[in-house]
Amino acid sequence: MLHQLDSVSLLLETFKVAVMATIKAIIRSRKNKEGKHPILIRITENRKSSFIATGQSIDEKHWDKQGCRVKKGHPNSVRLNNLIAKKLANANDTLLELTSKDGLISSKQVSKQVKGASGHFFALADQYVENDQKSGKYNVSKSNASRVKNFKAFLGGQNIDFREITPLKLKSFQAWLRGTKNLSDRTIVNHLILIRTIYNLAINEGLVDQKHYPFGRGKITVSIPDSEKIGLEDYEVQALEKLELSSKAQRHALNVWLFSLYFAGVRVGDLLKLKWTDFEGDRLFYAMGKNAKAGSLKISAKAMAILDQYRELNHPSGTVFPELGHKDLSNAKAVGRAINSADRKFNRHLEKIAEQAGITKSLTMHIARHTFGNLSGDKIPLQMLQKLYRHSSITTTINYQKAFMFKDADEALESVIG
Repeated sequence: MLHQLDSVSLLLETFKVAVMATIKAIIRSRKNKEGKHPILIRITENRKSSFIATGQSIDEKHWDKQGCRVKKGHPNSVRLNNLIAKKLANANDTLLELTSKDGLISSKQVSKQVKGASGHFFALADQYVENDQKSGKYNVSKSNASRVKNFKAFLGGQNIDFREITPLKLKSFQAWLRGTKNLSDRTIVNHLILIRTIYNLAINEGLVDQKHYPFGRGKITVSIPDSEKIGLEDYEVQALEKLELSSKAQRHALNVWLFSLYFAGVRVGDLLKLKWTDFEGDRLFYAMGKNAKAGSLKISAKAMAILDQYRELNHPSGTVFPELGHKDLSNAKAVGRAINSADRKFNRHLEKIAEQAGITKSLTMHIARHTFGNLSGDKIPLQMLQKLYRHSSITTTINYQKAFMFKDADEALESVIG
């Protein structure tokens, strides 16, 4: 850690060495998905440049082009400038070391060597989780943070280089998750998907060579196992719709569940974020948070009847339902926590509601989505179901809906037995 301001300022200047290579902190001119400019370390030699990502990005107004540093007006200027100084010092040390060994070298060699020195899995994994959280994907980042934590626990708290993540190591991790953590096959696959995603990022960043990739044919294959999806039948939904409930909390939980069903099983997180401004005339306009796919659906008479029960409420956030009514919707962490809390609350009420309705199946918020799938069955073309579910790929729709499509199998069985 650099403590003296003079030392930090010195390191933030352009590095020049005998081989006439320069190392400098810059910001990329092209903005990222967040609308900010990534901070990079540029290594230039003989007019050829290579770049090292710092994992940080800022608004252009906060960048001092002459000083190659973050301006004091930025709330995290000290932390960011110290990070830049470290990156510059590391790159410069690597440049001097390579020059003393090999003489003239290229900027690409320096970049590759610096990236290789920091090619540890958890450094990139933590950055990946943090980026999800900054992007507002709080629930996703929370789940992935838990998966990263499990991988670290399996390794005894030690860091691991990407080249050390071998098929044998991953098979041992699978066995550990199944035996020690007692996790389901689907949850284990989610751990492998995360590791694979981060490994692919490492390859793209030049942190590890493709030849070390532990996934694929003859190595570790990642396939999502079929899971049993059980939705309610027509008569069970009708029993819920006719149910008289004296508890306001239970009535509200059932309203939210039915509202989700009436809009093709919209997820609870998206449902609670709905604002009155998302409704125009007899249509609902909203983008699904999981993949940001937008769309419009007609408001059925049943859904409109539920909406009418909440029109008198006037929440500061403008939401229809009260769970996020007093939340700052731009605060992804607070919103994520509120949604998780509400989901647990709804599920507790739904369990009691199911008993009163004489339903023996599990009744949770997610079952609304399964129920829509079960009721639609073979009745709706897959292309339309893809649109209703907001799936990016028709394959996802096929894999999801096949658990509810029984007609062909039933007819085949009947043709033999009947």
